[in-house]
Amino acid sequence: MTDRELLNAAREASKNAYVPYSKFHVGAALECADGRVFTGCNVENAALGSTICAERTALVKAISEGCRDFARIAVWGEGQDYCYPCGACRQVLVEFAPDMEVLVGRMDGKYVSYRLRELLPGIFNF
Repeated sequence: MTDRELLNAAREASKNAYVPYSKFHVGAALECADGRVFTGCNVENAALGSTICAERTALVKAISEGCRDFARIAVWGEGQDYCYPCGACRQVLVEFAPDMEVLVGRMDGKYVSYRLRELLPGIFNF
């Protein structure tokens, strides 16, 4: 799968977001080492701590289907700026794949690429 295809999957996933409070749609597409792709969107809740980000939604779906070996993730947000994973998502992702590639997109179709370790230096991992 190309970078653009993975980003497009993330963008498509964002259409399912439940965002009555922020109105900010985010989608993620997580590619497993075996080529499977799991998508997720952000799901908000009135009890804000119960909100789940798109990245963690995709990760939980993948884990629940038996995938624990990840190659990369694409994150797309509908804003003018790049939509980076939040700190909580970075920490959850690093649990499984500290060297995964992270594609970070924005509404105009542009994107940048990082290694997860770059986005979360000094990782906490056992």
